[in-house]
Amino acid sequence: MSHAALVLLGLLAALALFYVVRWIMIERARAASATRAPGLIQTITGFVTNFFDTLGVGSFAPTTSVFKLFKLVPDEKIPGTLNTGHALPTVAQALIFIAAVTVDPLTLVTLIASAVLGAFVGSGIVSKLPRRAIQIGMGVALLAAALLFVLGNVGAIPAGGAATGLQGSMLMFAIACNFLLGALMTLGVGLYAPCLILLSLLGMNPIAAFPIMMGSCAFLMPVAGLRFISAGSYDARAAIGLALGGVPGVLIAAFLVKQLPLVWLRWLVVLVVLYAAYSMLRAAAVKSAPSDKDPTSTG
Repeated sequence: MSHAALVLLGLLAALALFYVVRWIMIERARAASATRAPGLIQTITGFVTNFFDTLGVGSFAPTTSVFKLFKLVPDEKIPGTLNTGHALPTVAQALIFIAAVTVDPLTLVTLIASAVLGAFVGSGIVSKLPRRAIQIGMGVALLAAALLFVLGNVGAIPAGGAATGLQGSMLMFAIACNFLLGALMTLGVGLYAPCLILLSLLGMNPIAAFPIMMGSCAFLMPVAGLRFISAGSYDARAAIGLALGGVPGVLIAAFLVKQLPLVWLRWLVVLVVLYAAYSMLRAAAVKSAPSDKDPTSTG
């Protein structure tokens, strides 16, 4: 294991501890009367989505679908809930894969740093967006996610090369793209699939992309999550359920499950993601009805 990987692991563990402490402190200071204890469905959702997230399916789109189907979280709070609740399970993934997979240190560190910076910028914007803007943004993002799932299912996503790192202009291009993906994460757009495609197109081994994908999310999600928590732009009960169920799901997937036939599951995910996208965009369309017109308008 490289020195850079060891440093990242140490920083990640410290960040996770800081995240948990700050989360508890903010919620205690808020002294909200509403219960924060998660229900069974939130915890099961965390377990299942993070189990398959560890195997490369992704967690944001399926979780959004569950939230919409069971009306668990208001639309405007879904991005914050995703980033807040899935942060700790993603940290667990990153700790495992950074330790197990060899990646060029410069590529690993710079791509993770760019994603974190993008998330820091993006979370400050998304936490203040109105409900309809978030509905439209997430609806479009979910349609894009469904397209990526379809491309993966039919083998259209590039298989990648053998490189474990990037150099020169390709590295700079990847840094810029990962900054954008980090910012989009705060809107509820999963980073895994687009990052994997990006790095594969640039000639990297897809296995080497996993520490970068998971490390990027593991560092950026606590950063973004704390901004959502501070702004109150998330559902605490659902987020806690995702975290409590998600970490065991990651550990079981990483250490006990070696391989599953996931193609059928990916097609199922396509269907539920399309349902969530339809629900988001339909809700946004309803908000644009005449009753939402400017009351000062005479037209």
